Amino acid sequence: MNPGTGRGTTRRTVLTGAAALGAAVTLPLTLASGTARAAAPDAAALRARWHTLLTGGAGLDLTDERIAAAVARTGRAATTAATGLDPSRTDGLFADLTSTTLSNHVTTSFKRLAAIATAWAVPGTPQYGDTALADLLLAGVDWMLTHRYGPEHTRFDNDWDWEIGSALALNDASVLLYDVLGAERLARITTAVRHYTPDPNLWRADRQIATGANRVWISTVVAVNAVLRADGDALIRVRDALSDVEGSGANSVLAFNDRADGSAGTGEGFYSDGSFLQHYKHPYNGGYGKELLNNLSRLLNLLAGTEWTVTDPELDNVRAWVDEGFDPLLARGDVLASVCGREIARPSKQGHASAQTVIEAVVRLIPSFPGDTADRFTALVKQWITEDTYRDFLAVTDLASLVAARRVLDSPVPARGPLVAHKQHPRMDKAAHHRPSFALGISAYSSRIYNYESIQNENLHGWHLSDGMVLLYTDDLGHYSEDYWPTVDPARLPGTTVVAGRPADAAGQRTTSAADWAGGTALPGTTLGAYGMELRAYGSSLHGLKSWFCLDDVIACVGSGITADAGPVETVVENRKLRDPHATLLVDGKAAPTDAGWSARLDGARWLHAEGIGGYVFPKPATLRALREERTATWREINLKYGTDTPVTRPYLTLWQDHGAAPAGAGYFWLQAPAASAGRTRQWAAAPPVELVSDSTAVHAVRRRADGLLAANFWTAGASQELSADGPASVLVRPEGRTVTVALSDPTQLRSSVVVDLARRGLTVAAADPGVRATATGRGIRITADTANLHGATLNLTLKRS
Repeated sequence: MNPGTGRGTTRRTVLTGAAALGAAVTLPLTLASGTARAAAPDAAALRARWHTLLTGGAGLDLTDERIAAAVARTGRAATTAATGLDPSRTDGLFADLTSTTLSNHVTTSFKRLAAIATAWAVPGTPQYGDTALADLLLAGVDWMLTHRYGPEHTRFDNDWDWEIGSALALNDASVLLYDVLGAERLARITTAVRHYTPDPNLWRADRQIATGANRVWISTVVAVNAVLRADGDALIRVRDALSDVEGSGANSVLAFNDRADGSAGTGEGFYSDGSFLQHYKHPYNGGYGKELLNNLSRLLNLLAGTEWTVTDPELDNVRAWVDEGFDPLLARGDVLASVCGREIARPSKQGHASAQTVIEAVVRLIPSFPGDTADRFTALVKQWITEDTYRDFLAVTDLASLVAARRVLDSPVPARGPLVAHKQHPRMDKAAHHRPSFALGISAYSSRIYNYESIQNENLHGWHLSDGMVLLYTDDLGHYSEDYWPTVDPARLPGTTVVAGRPADAAGQRTTSAADWAGGTALPGTTLGAYGMELRAYGSSLHGLKSWFCLDDVIACVGSGITADAGPVETVVENRKLRDPHATLLVDGKAAPTDAGWSARLDGARWLHAEGIGGYVFPKPATLRALREERTATWREINLKYGTDTPVTRPYLTLWQDHGAAPAGAGYFWLQAPAASAGRTRQWAAAPPVELVSDSTAVHAVRRRADGLLAANFWTAGASQELSADGPASVLVRPEGRTVTVALSDPTQLRSSVVVDLARRGLTVAAADPGVRATATGRGIRITADTANLHGATLNLTLKRS
């Protein structure tokens, strides 16, 4: 895999390696003036492919319980979608979708028609082949074309609905109803779609260059429209749009944005570390990223083995998207919320729904990557499906994905097993820590990355999603489902340091920090990592330094320099939606009251244990505040566009440290032990496994007692015991037998080099990454690492004792 593979402008190289879809052929990158038109595609065969993606294809075994259940589910969805469908109305095709100012009413109307058409096309549903229903569907399509969608109508509100949402749904309905549409209606449909979405490279009313997920969505619309019209030239443009042939590859969705050849991408899309950005600087693997993967997998399926097969060598990067950009961001069927953007505020996206989209996409990709990659993806999908005991993938997915997933599950390839890894994504200021019994996600932001997104009146209370939010994923797989995001106190998200209070809706969204320091260091092949951020809060003078040292089953949380000119400042230790409202909270071994509404000041606390969650150890006794409460809210409070007005109530336990009003130089230190028993927590309180070495404004450092591992985040030049650095850096030093491993990075992503001195004599170099050098000094060894253009990536050095 070579992220920097060059791309010519007059020819297309043959896709090499396992990513070849069908027979790879050499095709021109551009259609030169006067070139003969492409041959008309076998439209019936391509329609059949898309029809199979929508219905599961011919030959469904209705005696199979899973298939029968999926067919029944398809029928029920159609019955629900058909409620209120009335083409005789003048104000709207559906009584609840009559707005002429909200464009999602148009998209939702088409989606309902597509859902009904799916049931009409699937054998075994009550709607299958019903002629009266077909007439009703055709009347519904006609109504939408006459009253809402087409060249004679003025678009309003969101371009996405006109060019993507509505177009995708209308395309699907047209493929399903193709045999009864008639030539005149088909021409009217394809003309309407082409009016809004004529070019796979451009979108919006002012015809901007489409990037990231939007380019793949647009390409999908144009591709299916081309199939409906048997237009081979349009399919060539779709194939080439994925690589941005017309723009010489600048907007390719297949190439990494950080290309090895130094050429600049759009900034939107995937990076080689697995990060995905959309809307310029928003982390979005679990939102736009999953949609890009989903629609690309459908397009590849449609074009495989045809004249329009994607042959760009950059397609091979999809392997890394899955391995680096999705696998570390899934926790037993849930996508880490820190990379889902404003989608966390949509009721339809909770309950592991985002992970379902990822799984469906990877299932479709398996035939595209034969050999070892196919086996690895098969093992991965098996693991993802079987480890999610909260939401049964096979009971919710579409028919085509069900059929494919059943083949995967029946294969002899074993499941991969639980992910045990520490993964950092420096390109989007996020980290994920996976252990056998839990996963933990850390969300930061910096001068490079936005704090949160709130557009289209969504995610109105996302103020602190990147202020050091720490989300813990345990065996309570539904914790972040079942109405977590509307009911959690958004001013006290776990891990964050904040000025208490509630800002205005959407305040500060799409804002970068004034600070550059966000990131850390990870020791490869271990679950050892140092992570940190300089917090400069939006809308206040709050400033602080925050570190998380992830040392296998213990996370050492350190804060210092917490200062604000005004306002009460808090650091939130935990804020948990309780599986059991009466779960026991032990405070230094004594059970606290379990009544809703209980609150207390916990003076001199040394350890706490929350049943079903884990332990918290305070080597320096701390004063904490605790609160149990029943929180009631509606989804409408955080999402005016898709929210509902039904109140929901959930029980919460919140723990925080109150730094007081206008603190100057406040700090904190505790050890978080996710999933630890009360007994283990008590033992660690008596003999903490990690000691605090430094919590100054120059350096945070901790040492693990078992092996002497030293982890440090240098905010400026400074020293901590045997380790010193010449400026901002994150460093891990791990002694193991006769070797010492050193990992380091520049979290500011601004330094050309990092110099670290290790005061240990008798060490020589055994192995070093390119750009890492070591020289002996009077006190030990000096390590110089070239960090220019590494964008926060970790460099490693192995030393041996002489």
